[in-house]
Amino acid sequence: MTVSLPFTLPDELLIDTGIARRIISEFIRGQLTQTGFERVVLNLSGGLDSALVAFLAVEAIGAENVMCLMLPYRTSSPDSRADAEQVVRRLGTPSLAIDISPIVDGYLESSIAGKEITQLRRGNLAARARMMVAFDQSVPWRGLVIGTGNKTEALLGYSTNYGDNACAFNPIGDLYKSQVRQLAIDVAVPQPILVKAPSADLWPGQTDETEMGLAYEELDRLLYWMVDRRHSREQLIAAGFDGAAIDRVARMVALNEFKRQVPPVAKLTTRTPGVDYLYPRRRPIPRSGG
Repeated sequence: MTVSLPFTLPDELLIDTGIARRIISEFIRGQLTQTGFERVVLNLSGGLDSALVAFLAVEAIGAENVMCLMLPYRTSSPDSRADAEQVVRRLGTPSLAIDISPIVDGYLESSIAGKEITQLRRGNLAARARMMVAFDQSVPWRGLVIGTGNKTEALLGYSTNYGDNACAFNPIGDLYKSQVRQLAIDVAVPQPILVKAPSADLWPGQTDETEMGLAYEELDRLLYWMVDRRHSREQLIAAGFDGAAIDRVARMVALNEFKRQVPPVAKLTTRTPGVDYLYPRRRPIPRSGG
């Protein structure tokens, strides 16, 4: 079936989807094996990224091992919920729907929150509430929380710290949004999800590209040549990129470096966790003496 797309896939970002799917499947299974788990939990928003991760997780470990959470806030789009439910029906995964409105509003309506409740504050709090629920539900499900953020978002800092960027591991974190789209076509993500405007659904009418000021195709091309190919500003301008866009994107990448790193630890001893006391995620437990 031919899919009519409202976007283009930049030539320099085209990937071998067969190889990508094999690497990601092995990655998902490997992360579970290393940590001693067999299942995953994911927040299924109804957007493209989380839908793709659901498809890839099912491909790697089977539908019965993938718990899809639908966690709407009262201002969330009903269409997003419907799209998420379509993915669940298509894949046959277990699912759970939980309204996070009481969690978010319980805090925002308290005197502690204060009176200056911006859309951004409300949206970030909702994102963190979703991840709080996901990690809590991972306990009775006995699975790891799998991430759904892409490379474009990570580089630009377009995520909520300890919200949608929190996870045990992330299978699509090295794929630009354009590559996510390509892989989503290959695994047959439902067309309504594939063609709708990307949105974090943080507030009504919010879209990613409106906030970022550039279409994903152009952002991805610029980031590819800036980050992956390490081109200078002069080289990027010579390649046809707008100088103001280059400066804006470079500033976003630099300002949001803290979101891409684990919290720094002040080194005071000879072996510091996360610095030079580093081990695989799972290693043999020492036997007791005697």
